[in-house]
Amino acid sequence: MTKSVCIIDDDELYKLLLKKTIQKLNLPVIITCFANGKEAFDTFLKEKNSQENLPDVIFLDINMPEMDGWEFMDAYLDLQPTISKEITIYIASSSIAYQDFEKAKKYAEISGYIVKPIPSDTVYKILQIL
Repeated sequence: MTKSVCIIDDDELYKLLLKKTIQKLNLPVIITCFANGKEAFDTFLKEKNSQENLPDVIFLDINMPEMDGWEFMDAYLDLQPTISKEITIYIASSSIAYQDFEKAKKYAEISGYIVKPIPSDTVYKILQIL
């Protein structure tokens, strides 16, 4: 079964590297990228009733323009009850700040905090458990 991965990050090079990492795993995956939380949220809002158009997993950066990762999470929590699909969310950030790790723990919807770059074996494990 094909899985859907969403990368929400303003770093174009990182998005390209993560896409290539996922593609090299040779798993049936569709990858969608957004430059910030607002782009992703607006798309999810439009597609909330269509399971096949929503991702199975999100790799979410924290520091982005327009809508950062935390703002995205707050907006997503408001939208989540209306979404017809369970989405797994991982913070993928270059931040190693203790307060970011602690803040991520406050969201039950966040499955983990991964410091970038994400190792390919970690990506593989995440995609295998979906």
